[in-house]
Amino acid sequence: MRAREILWATVLLLVFWQAAAMLVNVSVLPGPGVSVAALVYNLPRGLAGHFLVSGYRLALSMVIAGLLATPLGLAIGQSPRLNGLVSPLIYLTYPIPKIVFLPIIMLFLGTGDGSKVFMITLILFFQILVVVRDACLGVRPELVQSVRSLGAGRLELLRYVYLPACLPSVLTALRVSTGTAVAVLFLAETFATQSGLAYYITVEAWGRMDYPEMYAGVIAMAALGLTIYILLDRLERRVCEWMVVQ
Repeated sequence: MRAREILWATVLLLVFWQAAAMLVNVSVLPGPGVSVAALVYNLPRGLAGHFLVSGYRLALSMVIAGLLATPLGLAIGQSPRLNGLVSPLIYLTYPIPKIVFLPIIMLFLGTGDGSKVFMITLILFFQILVVVRDACLGVRPELVQSVRSLGAGRLELLRYVYLPACLPSVLTALRVSTGTAVAVLFLAETFATQSGLAYYITVEAWGRMDYPEMYAGVIAMAALGLTIYILLDRLERRVCEWMVVQ
């Protein structure tokens, strides 16, 4: 996605936002100009700190989920026996909405960063695991046999066949899961915490009925999700050059 296209889409959204604000004409929906002004004003007055806290939680969760789920998915996808043992467990646990475990996780891990990072990591872990396993299972057998005929062992197959085949799927899963991760982060930060963008939006702004400040927090959280998405997109283009359409 080019910067010019993103800029054009942003302008279009701002136009719709301004039109809606003028049409509704109520204090609960300020225009984009007022909201952006509130964003600029509040960034050095605490909003930037909340942004960094949320960004840290989100980035750490995605890194941990990727590092844990990718090798496990590769191992399951390469081994029919392991796949047969683990797949029923994945089948039973994957559809369960993991967010329902948030109160239990907070009871065990407390209300600090640990419980929030664990919650997001848990959700992303299953999404990446399933994607990587399926990508491994989708590798053509003749490709594996041709590399194996050249004397490649299990590690060589992992490095030169399975990992390159699954890497685009890992990054795509992370990009697709960005919206889910931000949504879970928002919910997790609304419980017993004093930092993060969700706390800023619901307590510091919404609780005082300061609507421009509330929308400033919403813009900041949207910017966080967009930043993560763009970074993953750039990373995919860098490490998966063969997948990029010229």
